Formats: sequence, C-alpha cells, structure tokens
Amino acid sequence: MHSFSMRLNHAVLAFLLSNVAAHAAAPTPAEIVAHAPDSAWRTVAPERLLQMVMADGGRVVIELAPDFAPVHVANVVRLAQAHAWDGGAITRVQDDYVVQWRVRDEKTASPKGFVEQPPAEYDRPLAGVAFRPLGYPDPYAPQAGLAAGWAAGSDGARVWPAQCYGTVGVGREMPPDTGDGRELYVVNGEAPRQLDRNLAVVGRVLVGMEYFGALRRGTGALGFYTDAHQDVPIKSMTLAADLPQAARPHVQTMRTDSPTFAAYLDARAARTDPFFVRAAHGVALCNVPVPSREVR
Repeated sequence: MHSFSMRLNHAVLAFLLSNVAAHAAAPTPAEIVAHAPDSAWRTVAPERLLQMVMADGGRVVIELAPDFAPVHVANVVRLAQAHAWDGGAITRVQDDYVVQWRVRDEKTASPKGFVEQPPAEYDRPLAGVAFRPLGYPDPYAPQAGLAAGWAAGSDGARVWPAQCYGTVGVGREMPPDTGDGRELYVVNGEAPRQLDRNLAVVGRVLVGMEYFGALRRGTGALGFYTDAHQDVPIKSMTLAADLPQAARPHVQTMRTDSPTFAAYLDARAARTDPFFVRAAHGVALCNVPVPSREVR
C-alpha cells in the first residue's frame, strides 16, 4: 500500500511539474514582442510619419494611411507643410470615445493642391491588398483581419480600416460632407466600430497614445471644452521627412506576415501563462494591436 501511494504521489508530482513547465514555456504577448527578431519589424518611412508636438512638451507620432485614404492623407500632409497645425489646439476630449483637434484657423486660405471636397474614402477594393484573416468571428464585418498591416474589415470585395484604439480619422459634418482634414480625431477608448466605413481613416498613433489618455475630459456636449482657455495648444505637427535627419522619429511596426506576429496573435487569443485560469480561445480585432517600437 505504501509503495502504491508513493508511486501515485510521484505520478501526480510529475503531472503537476509537466503542467508548470508547459505554462512556463508559453510566452506572453509582451514577451513575444520583447524578443522579436529584427526580421519581424518594418521601418515606417519618414514620408508616412507625422510628429505632433504639444505646447506643454507632449509628443505623438502618427503613421499615415495613404493606401486607404490617399486624398485625405495628402490634405493632412499639405496642411502640415503649410504649418497650419502650428498654433492649433485640441478642443474635444470625450471619455472613452475620441480626442479631437483642429488647425490654427479653419478659414485661412487652403494650401496649393488642397482638395476642398475629398471623395468618401471609407473603403477600397480588396484586390491588390495583402489581407490576413484574423480567424475569429467579427460582429461588424463578414471577415476581420490585417490588411497591409492595418486592422481591417472586409466583405470579400472591399476592405476598410477598423476604428480601433489609436486610430486617427477625419472629423466631418453631416453627409455628404466627408471632412477635408482640418479637423482630426483619435479613438481613445473602446473601439467605436460603428464608425467603420463612415469616416476617413488617415492614420494610427504609434508613439505617445498615453498623452491623449491623460488629457482632462471636456465637460461640454460630446466632450468639447466649454472655454477656449481649456483648449490644449499644439506647437507643431510636421511630416518626419521635412525634419532634419537628427530630429526625425524612427519607428517600426511588426510585420503582420511574420511568424512572430502569428505567435503574438495566438498568444493574444489563448493566454496560457500562469495568471489565466481559462484560455479564451478567441480575440476581437481591436484587441490585437499591431506592436510598434521607437528606435533611438
């Protein structure tokens, strides 16, 4: 009896140790990102980066999305090159929705080449776009996944960027207005995916999203500041390619076609590190943010 009990205890111990080892061997998403090889990253070209510097020293870096909204993105770039954002301000901070900002003077003459009434660049043909299905159901699109490295929905013929946390879009009035780029917003909370295919997406925040998260919430309707003295001044918003080489931000995003991203996606969908009692075995599109890092 004693020998049987000892054998049973050894068997239980071996089972427990094997499970502990299995849990210990399963890297977390953060660990996968931290140990990602250089081949898993791509450098964002300076022509696709906007650096936003606030009067209080805050700094945000935005990757532009010309593949999805080329006319709107070109307008934003022209405004940046005309220094239209310098002296502008954040005028709206709605909790768990968006932060919105505008140029210095919305009535000033438009820069050369500026398109006053852009087309409704809310989606584009899927043909020619590298699309990686997420592999899990999505309530807002027949299929969700990564399109050219961006969180996106698709119906098999068209594809559109998803309004996830950190997404930068163009403010507009009621349709048929599409917004011209003088007012931008960033999603600062739970992804308002009902906005998908309803506003032009021009970019995503890669660096400095925590700055937006720390701003005082507006107390007016829709989170607008009720007093101009509450506005948060913008010092400058500049295309990285127009900055001196030494002052340019250098940012990389993870390649969504890499084995590292595949492992990261699996880990996001089924956490098996010791903290978790049960793995979800599923993940929402906006809960798989494409990792980014600044290289100094």
